[in-house]
Order: sequence, then C-alpha cells, then structure tokens
Amino acid sequence: MSSRSSELKTTEYAHDVLVGRVIASQKVEMACQRHINDLKRAGSDDFPWVFSPEKGFRAVDFIQRFCKPSQGDFDRLELEPWQHFIIGSLHGWVHKDTGLRRFKEGLIFVGRKNGKSTMVSGLSLYGSSKDGENGARVYLLANSMKQARVVFDECKNMVKKSPILQSHFQTVLHEIRYDQTFSRIEPQASDSEKLDGLNCHLGIFDEIHEYKDYKMINVIKNSTGARKQPLILYITTAGYQLDGPLMDYYEKSEDVLTGAIQDERSFYYMAEIDPEDDMENPKNWVKANPNMGVTLDLQTLIEEWNSRKHVPGERSDFITKRLNVFCQTSEQSFIDYEIVKRNADTIDLEQLQGKECIGGFDLSNTEDFTSACLEFPLGEGRVFVLSHTFVPKRKADLDSEKIPYWEWKQEGLLTICDGDYVDYQLVLDWFIEKAKLYNIKHITYDPANAYRLVEDLKSHGFATEVVRQGAKTLNAPMKDVKELLLDGKVVFNQSKLFRWYLNNVKLVVDRNGNWLPTKQSRYRKIDGFAAWLNAHVKVMEMMVRIKPTGNIEFFSINDLMK
Repeated sequence: MSSRSSELKTTEYAHDVLVGRVIASQKVEMACQRHINDLKRAGSDDFPWVFSPEKGFRAVDFIQRFCKPSQGDFDRLELEPWQHFIIGSLHGWVHKDTGLRRFKEGLIFVGRKNGKSTMVSGLSLYGSSKDGENGARVYLLANSMKQARVVFDECKNMVKKSPILQSHFQTVLHEIRYDQTFSRIEPQASDSEKLDGLNCHLGIFDEIHEYKDYKMINVIKNSTGARKQPLILYITTAGYQLDGPLMDYYEKSEDVLTGAIQDERSFYYMAEIDPEDDMENPKNWVKANPNMGVTLDLQTLIEEWNSRKHVPGERSDFITKRLNVFCQTSEQSFIDYEIVKRNADTIDLEQLQGKECIGGFDLSNTEDFTSACLEFPLGEGRVFVLSHTFVPKRKADLDSEKIPYWEWKQEGLLTICDGDYVDYQLVLDWFIEKAKLYNIKHITYDPANAYRLVEDLKSHGFATEVVRQGAKTLNAPMKDVKELLLDGKVVFNQSKLFRWYLNNVKLVVDRNGNWLPTKQSRYRKIDGFAAWLNAHVKVMEMMVRIKPTGNIEFFSINDLMK
C-alpha cells in the first residue's frame, strides 16, 4: 500500500481470474466472464454500453491519491486488483451516447475484514465531490445509526488524515460537506425518526444481511428519481437472516450471472467459497477473502479456525463471516440455506388437478398465524407442498416484526383476514375450494383449538385424523422430511413464505434422541412447517412400506388405495 498504480486493472483482473492466475469463486468467475463478453458486445445496436477505462480509473485514482486509511501505518491507499475490478466496472461502464453510468445497483459480497469500509469511504468522498453531480447526497445506510456511523466515521477520519481533503471538505457531527458542489455525506438508518425528503445520488448499504424488509431500501430507491446517474451499493458479508432482502439479491445474482435473467443495470461481485469446496482447506479461503495477504493474514485465520471450530456457535460465526457462507444462528437449526437451495424445482399446478393428496393444518391463537397445506406424492420419493397462511389484518397493520405480509399476499401465499383474528371459516373455505381441484384423502391436524373446524370439515365430507404433538408421533416424520430436503426432493415452487418457515425451524433433540421442531425466536413462525409435518405423518405412512427383509419400498397413494 505504499505506491499507487497508474492504470486501471479491471480487465486485467478479469483475465487473470479466468485463466486461473487469481483464485476466485464461481460467481466472481462469472462476473469476470460477463465483463469480457460485454467488451465484445460494447456499442452494438442491442448493447448500448461501452467501457471507458479513463472514467473507471478516475474514481480509483481519487481514492489512491487522496484517501488514507485511518487504521494502520499507511502513507496512501493502493487498491487491490479486485477493488479495481469493482470500482472500474461501476464507474467505467457507461452509455455510448450520454456517457452516463450503466450500473444503477451493485452487490459486493465479501468476507469480514476485507477492507470494505475503507473502499466505500473512498467511494463516498468521490461520489460527493468528483462524480459530476451538483448537490449530491451520499447516504451511508445501515439497520441502526450506530452501524451507519461506522463507515461515516471512517470517512471523517480519512478527511482528517489528508491535508488536501481537509482543505475541501468540512466535517461536522452528522455531515461531511463539500461546498464546491453543495454536496454532503450523511449517515442514515432504518431506525431514524424521519427518512422522508431524501434525494439520493449515491446510497451505500452496509451489512444488508441484517435487514428483514425492504422499507429503507424502497425509501432510498424512490429518492433517486431526480438524479441523472444514481448508484445504490449493497456491501455485506453473509449472515443469519435467511429470509430478508439479501437472500433475494443473492439468488438474483446467480440468475443474472448465469444468464437465466437479463439485468444489464446491476453489478455483482460475489466472493465466497463454493458449495463443493472443503471449508476446512485454507487454500479455498481466498475465494471469500480477496484481500488475503493485505488486510488478512492466512496463518492468523488458520489459528482462529483451529481455536473456534470445536465450539458450535463460534464455528458457525467463522463459516458465515470469514468464509461467507449462510448459516443458521444455531448449530441445532433444522436445515441451512444450502439445503433449501437443493429444493428448487417447480411444477405447474395444473398437472396436479385430480391428484390425491393429504391435507394438514396448524391452528395457532386466532390473533396470530394459522396455516394449511396439501402434500402430494410425486413419485420417485418426491413430494409437492402447497402451503397457505392466514393472519389477521390487525397483526399485518402493526408490522412490528417487519414481516412482508403484503408482499406475500400479493403473491397469493397469504390471506390477510379482516379484523383482529383469523376466522377459521376461511380455512374451511380454503380446503373446500382445493377439494374442487384435488383429491384430498385425509386432513391431519393438531387437536389444540381444532374441535370446531374439524367438525365442520367432517360435515363437508372430509376424512380427518389427529396428529398428537409429541416425540412419539413427530420424530420419524421430522427425520424423513429432513432426508427429503437433503436429497432435494421437496417441491414448493420457491414460495418465499414456505422457505421462511423452513428457515425458522430449530431442532430440539430429547435425551432419547427424538426430534421435535421449535421456532428460532418469537417472531420466527413455523406454522407452515407444522402444518406440513402433520400432513407428512400420513403421507409417510402411505408412501413407505417396510418389507420383512427390512428394505423400504416407496409407493404412490394410488397404489396403496387399491
């Protein structure tokens, strides 16, 4: 970090990754291939973007010339090739006619202590002073003001450390001002009292893995309308919030980088160890830590791993924060994100019309979640789960838990019931409507609070069966659904609500080794999982026949009903 480069290394880095001179994750390789492919398409009729190394290097040069890290003994900051790739891509790709930036959003996904705060502090100072925007507003954003001030304070310290920056920027308690363009940098948080009236040119979200909803993201996106080339960056490590915005952006990154969907205006740099990598092999760790050897020391990380890997909570934290792998907060979590991803199949519901299935429901307090489901055996040991949830409007309106009720309602996954409680008539109506499409053989249930609904179901001709909520009944189905999930044999059409339920389940093991489900925390509901588990008690009984030899055969419900 003693001398600055005189050229942009964006394309050089991409070539080095693709020929194997730089070890990188599969998604970083795809991002580099995307860059090379786009260079070949640049300026064509169907691709109006061109790459300007000069514009890309302008931001790099500013940071290297004027920005000094506040921590460590460095005269100046020299950006690493991977940082050239990110900054050069974000600022170098422009429209061939207007010269305005191509990328409106960027997700930078790297492990802890890879110099994120230093890089984005430099980008913030550049964005407020040399990015061609008068009255620029740069917002440093986080889930709390304390977190938002981490990068903001680093910006302030950079200004104080540089005589040149100090002569042009003014730092006060809650702002950094650049009077020449009437611009300023401010920290903002989702817990701030007032977020209206923002006018964002550059928004940088720090540690987006902590976010549960899109409230602040939408505020910032809606505030960019008056800007000619706004940019929103999400800079984060992996985390434990497996159903928030980061998970949506993470999954979208793979779709964009593989070409499954087209999005020419979003940039992705996804540094992580790959699913097939041995996480105990330190040679793989550089994939999640591109700043290895600069701000991170491999031998120190090895010592940290050897010290922490035998303590479940510390092991999970190392895997999540150092290797950038999504983990549940507890070693006893039922499944992790990688297992959920294996169950990505979808099926056209019209193919299931007339097919036999088992229903299940879980009735919570009428003022809380209530869930119903149908489970269809698909053959070859696979099952399809059609899940639906009901919540009272009063609970959705309060929104104290930051759960995306209205988004799920829009997607048809949730019914928001008028009033203060769930009317179980709606659950009955759901089963009646589904029975017009599918052959519901049984409806299973937890007997708590279920008497009236069960009697109503019987009066409409449904066969019902109680599922006692104890280890004797639930242990085997719990283990069976875990095996199905491990094998990627559960189809739920990528329902965000059902995925949320799966991610919320915590495993309880009693002294006899029996499994039972519970929720990870008060707000992390598992009602949809409980309804499925009730149904699976009957499905498993119908799908599996144990031969005298001890071998297991799988049957469809049609076979067993003969």
